[in-house]
Amino acid sequence: MKKEDLLNDEFLKQFKNGDELNNFLSQLQKRGIEKILEGELDGHLDYQKHQKSENSNTRNGYARKKIKTSYGESQIQVPRDREASFNPMLIPKRKSMVDGIENIIVSLYAKGMSNSDIETQISELYDIEVSTSTISRITDRITNDIVAWQNRPLESVYLIVWMDGIVFKVRENSKVINKTVYIAVGLKRDGKKEVLGLWLGKNESAAFWMSVLTDMKARGVQDILITATDNLNGFTDTIKNVFPESKTQICVVHQIRNSCRYVVWKDKKAFTKDMKQIYDAPTKQAAKAALKDFGNKWNSKYSYAVKSWEDNWEELTVFFEFPVEIRKIIYTTNLIENLNGKIRKYTKNKLSFPTDQAVMKSVYLAVREATKKWKMPIRNWGIILNQFLTIFEKRVQL
Repeated sequence: MKKEDLLNDEFLKQFKNGDELNNFLSQLQKRGIEKILEGELDGHLDYQKHQKSENSNTRNGYARKKIKTSYGESQIQVPRDREASFNPMLIPKRKSMVDGIENIIVSLYAKGMSNSDIETQISELYDIEVSTSTISRITDRITNDIVAWQNRPLESVYLIVWMDGIVFKVRENSKVINKTVYIAVGLKRDGKKEVLGLWLGKNESAAFWMSVLTDMKARGVQDILITATDNLNGFTDTIKNVFPESKTQICVVHQIRNSCRYVVWKDKKAFTKDMKQIYDAPTKQAAKAALKDFGNKWNSKYSYAVKSWEDNWEELTVFFEFPVEIRKIIYTTNLIENLNGKIRKYTKNKLSFPTDQAVMKSVYLAVREATKKWKMPIRNWGIILNQFLTIFEKRVQL
């Protein structure tokens, strides 16, 4: 056994049970917090305790304060100054909770727990009584973060922007109605993904997307090389009005779902197999031939599905203009749908939201949780970047 392990064993033996160890650690934390506060006051007064100073502001004893930490409630001594201008950073005035507990509360809220569930969880785990109103005040502080995040400057160029909407039930004028949170995710020039913003509106429409795109432009976006969207009527024209050089790819997966909506069960296997010949074709010309065969076979039974492919043909087949590596990431909005799935997971316990602010707070926190691992470039980034530089050389380097 190592010497350090032996010392650790001997150290732990002095405590009869977990409560004694917890009490010891609580006292250790209390002393540590008080020492940090003394250091903060030294910095505020610009001289250390027992030193002589010409500063007219001097120490003025201590005040007692009850705080809440991960070890439970504790009473500490907070040093004061005569001018009452000292406001500690570790535990600011009018706060009784250290950042660690507040971060836990925000994290639990982000994962979909209700205020009452968080109250119970904190009480059981840390033996701290935190009221639901306190929890609400803590999570409400996120509102300022949302405003700052929503108005932050964006990059001048995004290689790809995926756009989609997710519907929530929100109370308005004593009624519960459907509202859409519009989400845009951009692929940056370093290969990393970024949620560009969240916008709340009523039913998803091309008109509202116009305001979203205009907001993105006002925040610094000058060019989007490729947009990936669902099959919303008028969406492509809306994008062209704001970013005229952007190529718009309608999500093929959405198109497949829409096409299969009215197909009877006994036909679905053959229908989807024939449809796959279209989007799996090696070239746009081969895809066009597959669409013709598809129409000849199914037009008599499912004319709506065939017509939908024909009407949206140009936007559905943009991906054929690009190499295979780029095709894989633009012909579907799976990336943003996966994000939507995680948002749903974190908000599923909330059947409806009392206000617009409440739904935005929950979705923002869910996005923050879901994107924590977005730190690496997308797969095959080196190859994809070179392809973008070859195709869009001048626009990539804008």
